[in-house]
Amino acid sequence: MNCPFCRYADTRVVDSRLGKEGNNVRRRRECPSCERRFTTYERVEEILPWVIKKDGRREAFDRSKIISGMQRACEKRPVSVEQIEALVDQLERRFQECGDKEISASLIGEAVMDTLQEVDEVAYVRFASVYRQFKDINEFMSELNDLLKNSH
Repeated sequence: MNCPFCRYADTRVVDSRLGKEGNNVRRRRECPSCERRFTTYERVEEILPWVIKKDGRREAFDRSKIISGMQRACEKRPVSVEQIEALVDQLERRFQECGDKEISASLIGEAVMDTLQEVDEVAYVRFASVYRQFKDINEFMSELNDLLKNSH
């Protein structure tokens, strides 16, 4: 591992520990050249499907986009960042386990909405209103009425 400070090519590991979830390894390293320390994280490379957008373009799966959308929907709601991270972990695992090499963006959006509906109905409605691009108040009210019917 190259030193990020002086670019020396042969740093040494001082300490290794498992991450909180047990899915990564945290390593403290030291550079024998400049004697500075730094941390690296090692985790399994995950093979995620490519995302097919509505216009047919294909792009790499981007976890941060899902987190960003969920954070906006959950703003000022009782949903913690840790909960969002855990939900995205579950979604990511689900997409990996399906074994498909490509997945439609709409399938991802629907999965996010289903997840948010279980966690926080207000966040769900916020996400759905942006995702489904409601044209008017009637479409919005229809979604709310469906939500009310299903919650009883």
